[in-house]
Amino acid sequence: MALRRFFGFSDGELMRSDAKPCSQLMKQTAGLCTVGGGLAFWILCRLHYGPRITVPRSLRWAACGAASMSATSALLVRLFSPECEPQNIAAYDKGQAAR
Repeated sequence: MALRRFFGFSDGELMRSDAKPCSQLMKQTAGLCTVGGGLAFWILCRLHYGPRITVPRSLRWAACGAASMSATSALLVRLFSPECEPQNIAAYDKGQAAR
């Protein structure tokens, strides 16, 4: 699924064995962007509604921001990270899932 080979950024070699596996990298990036997306969309909600803000409305905006930023960042990592190339997933992520 990685687009690095399609754009010519990949030579098809395996990464170093001490690098993070793709699944771990996606989880960490998505977790970090969940917090950032929630805060960013909460701020956008405050700016958009001003004094008419309500708690359910701000929570809804924060939840949507967290979900959208988490999914977007995980997808971008999956598409463009060298750890997520097919040969690296086959070599390193399969061993992590078997433990």
